[in-house]
Amino acid sequence: MSTARRIDSQPANEQRWDINAIVDELRDLRQASLVARQRLDQPAKLPSRAALTSIVESIITALFPNRLASQALDGESVDYFVGHTLDRALHELVGQIVRELRFVARGAIASNEQRDQATAIVREFASQLPQIRSLLETDIAAAYEGDPAARSVDEVLACYPGVTAIAHYRLAHALFKLGAVLVARIVAEIAHSLTGIDIHPGARIRGSFFIDHGTGVVIGETAVIGEHVRLYHGVTLGAKRFQVDEDGSLVKGNARHPTVEDDVVIYAGATILGRITIGRGSVIGGNVWLTRSVPPGSNITQAQVRSESFDEGSGI
Repeated sequence: MSTARRIDSQPANEQRWDINAIVDELRDLRQASLVARQRLDQPAKLPSRAALTSIVESIITALFPNRLASQALDGESVDYFVGHTLDRALHELVGQIVRELRFVARGAIASNEQRDQATAIVREFASQLPQIRSLLETDIAAAYEGDPAARSVDEVLACYPGVTAIAHYRLAHALFKLGAVLVARIVAEIAHSLTGIDIHPGARIRGSFFIDHGTGVVIGETAVIGEHVRLYHGVTLGAKRFQVDEDGSLVKGNARHPTVEDDVVIYAGATILGRITIGRGSVIGGNVWLTRSVPPGSNITQAQVRSESFDEGSGI
């Protein structure tokens, strides 16, 4: 018999569902899950998605206060706003990284060592914010210059989902490299939910990166993207196959996604798979399925790929 407190506050004629039985079953399922994951002790809490959503929004606003702050700012008030907003967000970020470190270490109580490590990560992350801001300026400029519908860089920053996704990615990538991998993944998934653009924080993306429209774009963990690259909606930079070890488990971390060199344009719906290289200045047409490297200056269309498939006897 369960010793959990029962919920009997509702009159019998209003108990349209057996809430106590549901609570009991959910508790049993949680316990079974803890046993399966060998977490029988008090489980540590994961970083909070809601908290990280607020933190990232605050940091991005502090990077672009004149354009994104909700209140009018001028003169010294801008610096005060930036300092206050960043200080609060970074303190909250330390707490979320402590949660990650506790979770990884399977500890229910944060140690001083974990707090010191989280503080060191956030201190280094904070020192990179000016560089991240500079990179984002190149991305915003690329969007404005690459889209005739854009009337100003301010419109691009405020309205374009590609810029939102890239801003989240650049923050997440810095955290990923500093060892806050779980926090970085959550930040990336926040952007994915907001925009439909899925960029793994482990991907390496240089400046002046433009994602036009953006919905359905997928960029894998080991993808490498050069300067002045433009992607349209529905583009996938993915893995061709997944290697397994002797036990049949997936091998983690190996280079399995494409390298896209500088000045490449990839049009809507293109799927590029495997550790291949798209040479500098190439144009990949819409709906192309590509699993081989192409040299610099290539112009790959769906018709060309179909022709090659038939020539090799593997066409449909």
